[in-house]
Amino acid sequence: MHRIVSLLPSATEIVWALGFGDQLIGRSHECDYPAAVKRLPALTSPKFDPTGSSAALDERVKKLVRDALSVYRVDGEALRQLRPDVIVTQSQCEVCAVNMRDVEAAVADWLGGPPPTIVSLAPYNLADVLNDIGRVAMALGVGTCGIEFVAELNRHLTEIVHRVRSAHRPRVACIEWIEPLMAAGNWMPELVAMAGGVNLFGQAGQHSPWMKFEELAAQDPDVILVAPCGFDMTRTASEMSALTALPQWAELKAVKAGRVALADGNQYFNRPGPRIVESLEILTEILHPEAGAFVHEGTGWCKFRNAGSP
Repeated sequence: MHRIVSLLPSATEIVWALGFGDQLIGRSHECDYPAAVKRLPALTSPKFDPTGSSAALDERVKKLVRDALSVYRVDGEALRQLRPDVIVTQSQCEVCAVNMRDVEAAVADWLGGPPPTIVSLAPYNLADVLNDIGRVAMALGVGTCGIEFVAELNRHLTEIVHRVRSAHRPRVACIEWIEPLMAAGNWMPELVAMAGGVNLFGQAGQHSPWMKFEELAAQDPDVILVAPCGFDMTRTASEMSALTALPQWAELKAVKAGRVALADGNQYFNRPGPRIVESLEILTEILHPEAGAFVHEGTGWCKFRNAGSP
């Protein structure tokens, strides 16, 4: 039996999917899926007020980073009391979750036993997402199970790709933050291509880039997907006035055609774990409804109307 602490929502989902949910003893404040994990003690918290507009959040986080401070705090004492033998965290983005440096600092002065194994995930592209699942499986002693699980995920992904391989490919803009504007990078450009679209902004395997609205207008995409990191659809809809108030918004091809979609970025696109399959299903449903609907409209995504409610 293991004593596992996961400080990353996607890692919690990985641990659960591998069959170790009953061996989780602690989580991050953002770990919320499956629902049963919310009974576990939360060992992290943000150092900023997470309420307010996307512009306000951006400024608070940037101030911490400018001051060379961590964005999140780890409850080191609670972590020590739990005595985990495996801790899963990340080193990909200091804004998204607790990073490796914070965890190492929290366990640096442990005494009276072997230190825990720290597994630090770094998913920059789709292959990394799948490889990280295998790395967690290896750390838990079920490497073969991890290989089989990843193979099953790959089969599902391939099946979705085959649905749309001969379809018309719309030009797609994926927005990961609203104010200021940020395009989606990392694994998202790959998902867009797999879903039968042409990605206009962001590069596979690279951090999500900032962008200007003028760049969006100049490309005039066929489809716009808005899936801010950490936001659900309701919160995203409440932020859309930052875009809809711009004079050029109503003239965009995607807006005129009713092809602006809001998605739950928190649960899907910005959570690189087993539900990457559902993320691809959502994208395919948005881009190619004629290919056969999945079951995500209304829960994972919705059509946006300028009135602002999902």
